[in-house]
Amino acid sequence: MLAYPDAMTENLAATDAYARTTSATVLSSGPDGVVLDRTVFYPGGGGQPADTGLLRTEAAAWTVTGARKAGGEIVHAVEPAPDGSLPEPGAGVTAEIDWERRHKLMRTHSALHVLCGVIWRDHSAQVTGGNMEPLAGRMDFEFETMHGDLVADIERRVNEEIAADREVRVNHLPRDEAFLIPDLIRTKINLLPEGIETVRIIEIVGLDLQADGGTHVAHTGEIGRVRVTGYESKGRINKRIRIAVEDA
Repeated sequence: MLAYPDAMTENLAATDAYARTTSATVLSSGPDGVVLDRTVFYPGGGGQPADTGLLRTEAAAWTVTGARKAGGEIVHAVEPAPDGSLPEPGAGVTAEIDWERRHKLMRTHSALHVLCGVIWRDHSAQVTGGNMEPLAGRMDFEFETMHGDLVADIERRVNEEIAADREVRVNHLPRDEAFLIPDLIRTKINLLPEGIETVRIIEIVGLDLQADGGTHVAHTGEIGRVRVTGYESKGRINKRIRIAVEDA
């Protein structure tokens, strides 16, 4: 789970996870991708996949299969039109994400933060890894032992926090100020880039506070509920929990 630096491309996902479309101007276009002056596409990172969707003009539409960060830019992977064309530099386009997929990822990412918050609160276990896809994810923790009763108790406590419908807040803090917050980094290794000046903070009010660059729901009740689908040992003090996110 990463916070990301300020980008030359204005990324609306960093401040408004519910923004589905935006008008934009094409800054550059070619086989390596399309760069816009602003976008609603999350470029991937911290275990959350990049968004997919469309770029549109009045005359054409192009499929966006992903996006990535490159310096201060967000580069969109765009499939050429049937005639081989791509959006022209300088052209005005509408950027539109696949909202159904994005919202599932938001629910999943927030569910993983609830899981992380519960385990940190109750067991003081750090995160050693994680990944997600729409409505499914896994997270690795520093546990020496894990068993069915423990996992069932974690699942119960996670769903209690989801049902509490806690507010999920997004803040941006100067690096020096952010690192005054105890336990801001929950991962075993600090993954924040050295040069980052502003740290994006995700707070689940009353439960969890950590640096993160991904997209989240506004209240935990929007997640639905979590079901633990499995757990396994990945090493002497590294245990994995797999979850599914379901409707309440």
